[in-house]
Amino acid sequence: MAHEHGQMSESLLVGMLLALAGGFMDAYTYLIRDQVFANAQTGNIVLFGIHLMQGEWWEALHYFIPIVSFSVGVLLVLAIRARMKDNRSLHWRQLVLVLEILFLFVVALLPQSMNVLANVLVSFICAMQVECFRKIRGVTCATTMCTGNLRSGTELLWQYRRSGDPDQKRRGLHYIVVDVVFIAGAMLGALVTRFAAEKAILAACVLLCMAFVAMFIEKDIFSRTG
Repeated sequence: MAHEHGQMSESLLVGMLLALAGGFMDAYTYLIRDQVFANAQTGNIVLFGIHLMQGEWWEALHYFIPIVSFSVGVLLVLAIRARMKDNRSLHWRQLVLVLEILFLFVVALLPQSMNVLANVLVSFICAMQVECFRKIRGVTCATTMCTGNLRSGTELLWQYRRSGDPDQKRRGLHYIVVDVVFIAGAMLGALVTRFAAEKAILAACVLLCMAFVAMFIEKDIFSRTG
């Protein structure tokens, strides 16, 4: 399952599909699920603190639950990796993708009255994804949030201007491209949500299904050539 850029899960195609899905999910939860950012928890943590300070307990809980769900998602991935790291028939990252798809399908069925549960599930899914898929073509980056990518990309491009090292340019542009794809995913999420409302998240299921299939294709290619 290894190739010149590492694991099959680190291919550019898989990474771009995951970044599209990441941007889509963030736009979806903000626009249709009570303006909660389910991907990165910084905003939720800040809003939790604000409402806690103001004595608005229910509103604080509204933002605290996705934070806890995110942590649980990370723990689940760690458990799956520990139990399946030697499995040859199905890579543990592929199992994580299957779980993401199933949970997103459940989210699509939830009405507005169950937005808290919807945000819990999406936060859980995003935590699984960010913990599971950490690299694209050997470069460490995130597919569910942009801040770290933006910092790393900016730093590397600055270093390239000073050193002229083409590898720094390549990696710097790599981070910027991932963020651009994430933005495209957010735009797609806004467009689809406008027409499909709660069911819009099914489009993210399609993107993750494509990533799942791409991992199988890559695995088959590398097993024949390696």
